[in-house]
Amino acid sequence: MGRAFVYVILGGGVAAGYAALEFAKRGVSPGELCIISEEPVAPYERPALSKGYLLPEVPARLPSFHTCVGANEERLTPKWYKEHGIELVLGTRVKSADVKRKTLLTATGETISYKILIIATGARALRLEEFGVTGSDAENVCYLRDLADANRLVDVMQSCTGGNAVVIGGGYIGMECAASLVINKINVTMVFPEAQFMARLFTPKIASFYEQYYVSKGVKFVKGTVLSSFEIDSNKKVTAVILRDGSRLPADMVVVGIGIRPNTTLFEGQLTLEKGGIKANGRLQASYESVYAVGDVATFPVKLIRENRRLEHVDSARKSARHAVAAIMDPEKTGEFDYLPFFYSRVFALSWQFYGDNVGEVIHFGDFTGGKFGAYWVHKGHLVGSFLEGGTKEEYETIAKATRLQPVIDDLAMLETQGLGFALAVSQKPSASPPMEISSSASTVVLEKPVYVCHATVGVLVATAVAAFAYWYGRRRRRW
Repeated sequence: MGRAFVYVILGGGVAAGYAALEFAKRGVSPGELCIISEEPVAPYERPALSKGYLLPEVPARLPSFHTCVGANEERLTPKWYKEHGIELVLGTRVKSADVKRKTLLTATGETISYKILIIATGARALRLEEFGVTGSDAENVCYLRDLADANRLVDVMQSCTGGNAVVIGGGYIGMECAASLVINKINVTMVFPEAQFMARLFTPKIASFYEQYYVSKGVKFVKGTVLSSFEIDSNKKVTAVILRDGSRLPADMVVVGIGIRPNTTLFEGQLTLEKGGIKANGRLQASYESVYAVGDVATFPVKLIRENRRLEHVDSARKSARHAVAAIMDPEKTGEFDYLPFFYSRVFALSWQFYGDNVGEVIHFGDFTGGKFGAYWVHKGHLVGSFLEGGTKEEYETIAKATRLQPVIDDLAMLETQGLGFALAVSQKPSASPPMEISSSASTVVLEKPVYVCHATVGVLVATAVAAFAYWYGRRRRRW
């Protein structure tokens, strides 16, 4: 017994919802598209789980954050899928896949066949047991990856008001959950092996600003060590965290955020894997022509960086899903995916965005005492990455545009002095010069050579004045 569809999306996360909307926009016929998800609910905006969902007052709850509200588009409720003839197969695990036969076998024994498959299986949270530490099954040890995890975390938080929480990990989940715990009036200690938190992205100077802010909110840091074991009472609850350096931290709850691993198991030995994900080309097409990969599970060419990357962020999931559907439905008019890597977070009253790649020499600018500040990354004489804290919507768009242009940087000292004004100047001047070639070891790519208005004195003065005005009167974006 089985069902057949033209298109099947395997996975029910952010990418699935945005792919479904793109299919609908491009005229998919009723009955042609199916989404298979292990979760019992329609696709939703996963970032809400570590932000609005954990708020003590007026928390976000479904159906308010179904996709695609995160991009200010339609909210795709189960009713929407039904109205568009899109089949939702929820609460269903696929136990095997056969890309040659174009079939998926569910845990209940049903065979679902397809003509085109989009793999949007995302990733799973790494468990402590994978690092030799037991205790994940304790009642007050929490992870955060899906709605069930979020519900459990909320229940545990509500029973721990005024108590002590230990957050294991200093990345995205650790950073955002620690803020939410503080807002819920819980004492927080963060533990991670690196010398700073958000070590994969932040410079030491940027990290220091956020760490000092967290300290001002009562958060404590234990760096350079890792969890060794738990003390667990007769009720199967953790009462203390034991660290490798011998420290003992009393704990009423523990939140673990130590990374993720892409869900590729079903396709190992069938599709080409690279950098932990499913290797895809510039059209998000995997090594089998009827299969596409999007979101956290996909490793694809990032043209701006000129190498294959697997990116773990909601923006990549949204945009790669849309592009894959465009490539499927309108291949003649769809070129290669040209993605500008983008990361952001909103914690407490802070809000930052990063674009590009964090390689090369770093130039910091702005007010690190609590105002607007940022950084540029310069590699091989070009701007390749930009970071801004406390910007307006327009300012974030400006650094994104400047980063995509990859202008030549001749004077690092001037770049520091101009700060945000540099990005304003570069982004406001259209490119008019002929293309230039930049050779790399892997390939030769053609980029447009921008006209660098930063060398025009008047332009610099005007842009710097605009930046100064925006600094004093700029508004902060609210957390959603």
